[in-house]
Amino acid sequence: MSHFIVIGAGQAGQSIVTTLRGQGFEGEITLIGEESVPPYQRPPLSKAYLLGDMTLDRLFLRPESYYAEADIALRIGAKVTGIDTAAKTVSIGDEILSYDKLALTTGSAPRLLPASIGGALGGVYTMRTLADADAIAPEFKEGASVLIVGGGYIGLEAAAVAAKKGLKVTLVEMSDRILQRVASVETSDYFRALHLSHGVDLREGIGLVKLNGDTRVKSAELTDGSTLDVDFVIVGVGITPATELAEMAGLTIENGIKTDAYACTSDPDVYSAGDCASFPHAGRQVRLESVGNAIDQAEVAAKNMLGQGVTYTPKPWFWSDQYDVKLQIAGLSTGHDNVVVREGEGTHSHWYYKDGQLIAIDAMNDPRGYMVAKRLIESGKTADPEKVADPATDLKALMRG
Repeated sequence: MSHFIVIGAGQAGQSIVTTLRGQGFEGEITLIGEESVPPYQRPPLSKAYLLGDMTLDRLFLRPESYYAEADIALRIGAKVTGIDTAAKTVSIGDEILSYDKLALTTGSAPRLLPASIGGALGGVYTMRTLADADAIAPEFKEGASVLIVGGGYIGLEAAAVAAKKGLKVTLVEMSDRILQRVASVETSDYFRALHLSHGVDLREGIGLVKLNGDTRVKSAELTDGSTLDVDFVIVGVGITPATELAEMAGLTIENGIKTDAYACTSDPDVYSAGDCASFPHAGRQVRLESVGNAIDQAEVAAKNMLGQGVTYTPKPWFWSDQYDVKLQIAGLSTGHDNVVVREGEGTHSHWYYKDGQLIAIDAMNDPRGYMVAKRLIESGKTADPEKVADPATDLKALMRG
């Protein structure tokens, strides 16, 4: 009987094992995860879970009973120590498991502050895992002072939670503006105004010099020469793909674990999906750090582990919740040369164009605009920028051209 092993019990790993069973695979499946809990959703950790609006059981992607019912061996709290692609084995300490097909869904790890500038002090946190969220939750006390380093989505979401809970929030972003790597000036302006309106001390073009304290952080020195007294610090300066096991196995690494259009790595019996995996798109190897990519790419990997020969066509979508604003993103705005702003009653969206073609949208509390733009982008169609900008234009009319 064939044995398929999946290393990494996150969204992508979960998607692979459920797809394998859903496609009728009757062989053995082993899903291995380092964390001591079943696969769970990560996005709510910095939003609803941290706010206390989502309980632990609702985080789980499937009830723990599902794995036994689906005859999936779930190995949680297990660390893979080696992969031998020649022998087709996986080592967990002294235990050796043989596989026929292997999938690496090892995800990513948050970038840390160097210990030399205080990154190892107590009270300095990242927000990536359930353990991170549980460790940081007691710090969210009304009146406490928090420094957030990094103005990406994780940092902004943490700032929103802290401000809602009555903390004194300072956010520093070393780049000229928040969201500089992922969004337009217009979207940065929108979220800057949102956070300022909720009392966040938002400082752009300012970085961290060092954190001070004996065993626990007490203050922070910034590049503008100022010093802040802080009770704790949240670091949100990006993530790196977890490629250590792939490197040990001798797989090709290029912006993560390199895969082809079939989610297959440089070894024909090893597949990869999710944050750790890059795939060919528009002439280069790209990674998409999103739930949607983790699910869709993993489904393709599972089908190709079964020999179906399915190619992966990404349909990027993302979201973020900050205060009472739900941001929904479709497409990739990289390389845009025009941004059209559409405003309605309580809605706001930014439509990105490149050479006259609609390529992406940032929709703030505008679910209808998001859905219309998403359908247009995925079908390769576009929308007249002048009509988009006119709030009187019926969105359905855009679908009809």
